Parts: sequence; C-alpha cells; structure tokens
Amino acid sequence: MPVSYRRLFALPGTAAFTLAGLLARLPMSMTGVALVVLISERRGSYALAGTVAAAGLATGAVALPLLGRLVDRYGQARVTVPTVLYNAVPLTGLLLCVRSDAPDWTLYACWAACAGAPNMGGMARSRWAHLYRADPAARHLANSLEQALDELCFMAGPVLALLLCTSVAPEAGLVTAGVLGTAGALLFAAQRRTEPPLGGPAAGERHGSPLRVPGLRVLLLTFLATGVIFGSMEVTTLAYADALGHKPLAGGLLGLVAGGSCAAGLVFGLLRPRRAAGTRFLLGITAMAGLLLLPLAAGLGGVGLGVLGAVLFVAGSGTAPTMVTGMTLVQELLPQRQLNEGMAVAVSGIVVGISAGAALGGTVAEHAAPGTGYWLPAGAATLALLIALTGRRHLRVPRDRAATGPAGSTGTVGTAGTAGSTGTPESTECSVSAAR
Repeated sequence: MPVSYRRLFALPGTAAFTLAGLLARLPMSMTGVALVVLISERRGSYALAGTVAAAGLATGAVALPLLGRLVDRYGQARVTVPTVLYNAVPLTGLLLCVRSDAPDWTLYACWAACAGAPNMGGMARSRWAHLYRADPAARHLANSLEQALDELCFMAGPVLALLLCTSVAPEAGLVTAGVLGTAGALLFAAQRRTEPPLGGPAAGERHGSPLRVPGLRVLLLTFLATGVIFGSMEVTTLAYADALGHKPLAGGLLGLVAGGSCAAGLVFGLLRPRRAAGTRFLLGITAMAGLLLLPLAAGLGGVGLGVLGAVLFVAGSGTAPTMVTGMTLVQELLPQRQLNEGMAVAVSGIVVGISAGAALGGTVAEHAAPGTGYWLPAGAATLALLIALTGRRHLRVPRDRAATGPAGSTGTVGTAGTAGSTGTPESTECSVSAAR
C-alpha cells in the first residue's frame, strides 16, 4: 500500500474497523446475484427473481435513512448488533420458503424484511470523518480508500456468489453472504474506541431531516441519476454479451467497470485537493459524462467484447472521483450528529436509481438493437451534470467548515495522531488511544 494510505492507519483501531467493515460489505455485493440464481434455479423463473430483488431494493431505500437516524441518535454499535442479528431470521425464512415451495408472496415478504441492513460503508466513512476532522487531506484520502474498497467488493462479490451457487448449491451464495455479513458487522461494532461520539443538537436547534440542507437535496438527485448509470450499464452489458453469444463473459465485463473505478479511486486519493469540494464534484461529473460516451460509441459500433471491455474499464474510471467527492460534500455540509443519516440518504438515492436504471435497461434491451441501451448511462450522466450545475451554489461549503470537518464537531485530530477532546467519554477514549 502506498505510504500516503499507510499513514491513515497511524491511529490505533483504524486497521481493525477497516478490515471488519470490508468483511461486512462484501456480502452486500453477493446477495443480488445469489438471490437471482437461487430463485431461478429452484423456481425456474427469472421474472420472479427480478421482482423479489426489486422489492428488497425498494424496502432498503426506505430503511437505510431510518437506520442512519437511529445510528446518529444511539450510536453505531447499539444499532448494528440487533439489526444484523434480526436480519438472520428473515434470511433463514427465505431459504426455507424457497426450499419448501412456499407461495411466492412469502419470498417477497422475507426478502423485504431482510432489507433493513445498516449502511456499513457510511459508518466507516463517519469514523474517518471524526478521527480526521481537522485534516481535510486525510479525509479525502480516507474517502478514496473506502470507495476503492467498495469497488473491490463489487468485483469479488458477484464472482464468489456465482462460484458458490454453481459449484456447491444454489443456496450456498446466500448462506455464505449471511454468515460473512453478520460476522463482519459484529466485529465492526466491537471496535468501540474508533466509534464517533454522539452529538446532540445545539441549544435551541431542532433535530430535523438532513434533507433540509439544500446541498444534500442536490446531491440526492445527482446520486439518483448516478444510480441509473449503474443499473442500466449492468443490464445493457449483460444483454450485449448475450447477443454476441458470450453471456458467461458478462460478469468479467462488469468487473472491468468496477476495476477501472477502483484504480481511479486509489490514484485520486493520492492527489492533493486544491479546489473546493463543490468544484471537484462538478469536474468529476463532467469527466464521468464524457467517459460514458465511449461505451455508447462502442455499443452502437458493434465492436467485439475485447474492445468493449477496454472501453468499460476506462469509462469506469470516472465513477470513483465523483463518488469520493460527493461523500466528502455530505461530510462537510452536515453536522456530525446527522452524518450517518445523511450518507444513508445519499446511498438510498443510488439504490433507487439502480432499480430504475435496471428496469429501463431491460426494456430497451428487449425492444432495441444490442448496444442501444448504452444511451441510458450516457443520458443519466448528462442529467446528473445538469442537476449539479443547476444547484452548484448549494454545494459551496465555507472554508472554515471544510477545514474542520463535519459541522458541529469539535476538537482536532492531526496527521501525527494527536487528538483533542470533545468533552465526552467516547471522544476522550479516542484521544487517549491516539496519543499512545
């Protein structure tokens, strides 16, 4: 790992929560593929598998912000532990219902009940934002690392799920995802000394929705359009590979998109931010919109999968810088006491966009020539750019707030690992640990 990234782990406990968070996030990229394979194999219906998966996405989009608010109010460990233990119950119910040929509605009910999972990536980013609240460069580096880890999960998760489902049993993918996810989340929750302290509202200030902040509304709409990019890109690429008679290679093509994003995220983290986060966000979306014209040109030109794979890798490189800067803006626009809820709102927008993009991509794939569907991610990226340009004045963060991290946080944490205290037992523990 480059020296710049290693310095993030100078503070005690950072490596532990990062590895635990990675283990907890890996199953989230496995479950979609594992669910589709399980239901299609046991019930013989891709349509049923797709609608059950969509029901879970819809429920998750609603549950994520609610769980984020609970995390902000009661703490990460107190919400994560009961939530992941509860999720094991409907997951087990789903497996039993599929196996016992129960009515279709039971699958919808069980999978929707499984959707109430905490936003592990958001909680990890919240920890970095607290630990390096006085160091914008370190926060930028940490957000880049977390985005790269997300992309790594999206490269490895589906491959692992397919391997388990096809070589062991159709249920093996979901069972493994459930075990890994539960173990990772419990290990993450056990890392208490890096958990951000709870912060109540300032005197005379009510705890309202983070969507009252205009900048977050702009980011939510932008992330919604970004989700459409992801959902439509996946379905269109699957359909294109199938049309050329190489459907099994579609997973590798999608892995190249994630690989390009992962590489770009790691490189982007090494660059020292010189412009305001709002400006970097606009530049990132502009680059993403331009790069997504490449798959469109390749698809309409009817190129082979080799050329398409190279194009998808390059196009994926525009995603990570945009996402990294977007999450940085969430951290700068919102106070610490609403950080988990705010990031969960942003992720919910992506989830809804993925669902809509997949549906649109499927419709285009059925009624148009192969490759035509690449108009959807290109158009969605252009829409995201227009939204960001329209609301750019709301993405400006005062320099003093950008320099001190999430609004409302106090104390300082420098790159050398020294810490100040916010006056709470939790933050004092972090301070003592950092000083050691």
